[in-house]
Parts: sequence; structure tokens; C-alpha cells
Amino acid sequence: QVQLVESGGGLVQPGGSLRLSCAASGIIFSIYDMAWYRQTPGKQRELVAAITSRSSTNYTDSVKGRFTISRDNAKNTVSLQMNSLKPEDTAVYYCNATSPLNRRITYRGQGTQVTVSS
Repeated sequence: QVQLVESGGGLVQPGGSLRLSCAASGIIFSIYDMAWYRQTPGKQRELVAAITSRSSTNYTDSVKGRFTISRDNAKNTVSLQMNSLKPEDTAVYYCNATSPLNRRITYRGQGTQVTVSS
């Protein structure tokens, strides 16, 4: 059974930092492409950051220079370091795993709430 379990969300003031983590099980983590998405009510889900099995990364423009995605294949985890947080970063953040063998095979965690507010 595949499980992706996010942690690290919470309430933070503008300009603050949070680190999200996602622990994966039930997949050969090292070969999967991993990503973080976010969603707010009434909006489409947005790709925030992605990291391939070879650790190539990409980010949506609004988080470039502020967020960093990384992975630890030994621990089957992917993380998202979020700095200089803004109110518009408020969303539920989801961890996503995509099979490199069949791009239609994807898994998503339950999500973790991030709220940026003073």
C-alpha cells in the first residue's frame, strides 16, 4: 500500500519559514519523481516545486528564490523549505509521487495546511 504522509505545516507570520516533509512508503522512492502542490478553496491545484529521481528541480515562478525542494532517498523523504513566506502562500500543500515508468501512475498525500498570517 502506497502512503505519502506530509508534516510540518502550521501558522507562521509573513516573512517566516516552514519546512514541510513527506515520508513515502510502498514505492521504490528513489526512482519516483516527487513534487509539492498546493491548493486553496476555489482555485486550481498548483504545482509549487518538483524534483526528479536525478534531483533536477523546478519551481513555479512565485516561489523561486524562496522555496527549496530536496529529497533523501535513504530516508524516503522529500522536503520543501519555505522561506520569506507571504500570505498568498497560504494553502493546503500536498506531496505527490509520479512513476517514471508510467506518468499516469501518481500518488498524493492527505495534505498539510500552511497559513501565513499576522
